[in-house]
Amino acid sequence: MKDKVKVNGSELDAHGLHYSELNRQILRLLRKGQQSMTLRGVNGQRYIGAGIQAKAQLAVHGTPGNDLAAFADGLQITVYGNGQDAVANTMNKGKLVIHGSVGDLLGYSLRGGSVLIKGSAGYRAGVHMKQYVDQKPLLVIGGTAGDFLGEYMAGGDLVVLGLGCTADHPVVEDNIAPGMHGGRIILPEPVPEYSLGREVHVYELTNEDLAFLRQTTLMYSQTFGASAQHILQRRFVKVAPKGARPYQAMYA
Repeated sequence: MKDKVKVNGSELDAHGLHYSELNRQILRLLRKGQQSMTLRGVNGQRYIGAGIQAKAQLAVHGTPGNDLAAFADGLQITVYGNGQDAVANTMNKGKLVIHGSVGDLLGYSLRGGSVLIKGSAGYRAGVHMKQYVDQKPLLVIGGTAGDFLGEYMAGGDLVVLGLGCTADHPVVEDNIAPGMHGGRIILPEPVPEYSLGREVHVYELTNEDLAFLRQTTLMYSQTFGASAQHILQRRFVKVAPKGARPYQAMYA
């Protein structure tokens, strides 16, 4: 591993660099007032953007490691590649755009800001998402998602568009939203009843839901160069909790 990172203005060369040194250099540039920087040659380095309170822009070329943007508070991060696990873990504010797919635990405890994934996500995306007053997170997955989507979700908006999904592959795998007690999940049909958690139900979209879906689809299309009109040719439905206290029968 290299001990020092090559810095060229606002560009950092991450080839073969240990993640701790790369993250130190990012912080150093931010403290010097750098508002925009580019990372090249990223290959598995963890914690990029983690815990940073700033409104700077960060372009990442390659595949960042686990906990990208974990606890981030205001950063605008664009990844030209795939992400690994725990992307946007407990992210508080800002925007994260990934021009690829991601692994498991996408948006775990996501608290605010927006996360747009061009491709697909693994298991347990959107687990424990929550919102507080006007801080409402948005998580958009362009492709498919694995089991336990939206598990224990308490707030925010989660959209899965199902792009590129074939007829023999479900947009979302089994156990959708078990324990969900807040927020909404919007998916294309069909959503089989057997795949749902016991606490949720499939609902028709309201006018407000439709307006939100159009706005979100337009944002996705403008970000990734897709066709909003093509996406909206499918019929979408909403998964939401039946009540606010899914476990009340378990307690005296």
